[in-house]
Formats: sequence, structure tokens, C-alpha cells
Amino acid sequence: MTTYSDNTLSQYLEKLSLREPVPGGGSAAAVSAGLGAALIAMAARYSLGKGKAPDIEARIGALIVTVDTARSKFIDLAGRDAQAYLDMVRARKSGDAAALKLATEEASRVPRDITALCRECLALTPFLHQEGNPRLLSDVKAAEAFLNAAIAAAGYMQEANS
Repeated sequence: MTTYSDNTLSQYLEKLSLREPVPGGGSAAAVSAGLGAALIAMAARYSLGKGKAPDIEARIGALIVTVDTARSKFIDLAGRDAQAYLDMVRARKSGDAAALKLATEEASRVPRDITALCRECLALTPFLHQEGNPRLLSDVKAAEAFLNAAIAAAGYMQEANS
């Protein structure tokens, strides 16, 4: 299984820049989404302990757990995308129609999973717009940009892999 969870950002970017089949656009979409989730988590952490009502603090805490989990999933999805693409190429070369069908389904599923998780993260940001630390609003907006870019990129990959 392909994984990028132990790579530094520099190592990942080096691999992405090489003339190699993976990582590519799908895994880059997942990494971009991970950046968005991380920015949401940071903004939420800076929003804790600012004298908000206990229920608001609890919602911020739950939001942090959600985006921290999403961030980890995005890194896993980067590896899943790379592996799915390699499996699809291998199946194409083998001429096995059944294997190609399965590999193509997975290569299309991963970008859909990236998109769905991005949308879950984006659904959390209006709360931070209202209740978060106002000094971190630009970071929340940057997170939204990363997540929206990831949705667009994942869409391109899904189309290419279908």
C-alpha cells in the first residue's frame, strides 16, 4: 500500500515533482485538503478559552476532533489515491477486464471520498466565522480555499479515472 504519512512536506513535494506516475493530482488534492483541515483546527484551537459560553466551547472542541480526524484521513486518502492509480495502470497492462473494472471503480471512489470529506470540513467553517477568534478568520478563509481547490482537483481526477 502506498502511504505518505511518514513523509515530510519536502519529501512529498519532491516525489510529486518527479517523472513518476504517483503521487499525482489526486493525492495532491488530498494533501491540499489536509492543509485546509489543519488550518481549521488551528483557528479553532485559538478560539478556545476566549470567554465563550460552555456550549460554544464544547462545539469548538468537537469541531477540533472532527477536523483532526479528517486531516489524518486526507493523508491516508493521498496514499489510497496513488495506490488506486498504480492498480489501474497494472490492470490495464494485464488485459484483465474484471481487474480493470475493479481498479477503475477504486480510482474513481477515492476522489469522491476526498470530495465528501472536504464538504464535511467546509460545513464546519460557518460556525468559526461566527464564533471563532476573529483574528483567525483569514486562516479559516484560507482553509476554505484549500478545501475548494481540493474538491475541484478531485473532480478532475475522478473524471480522468472513470
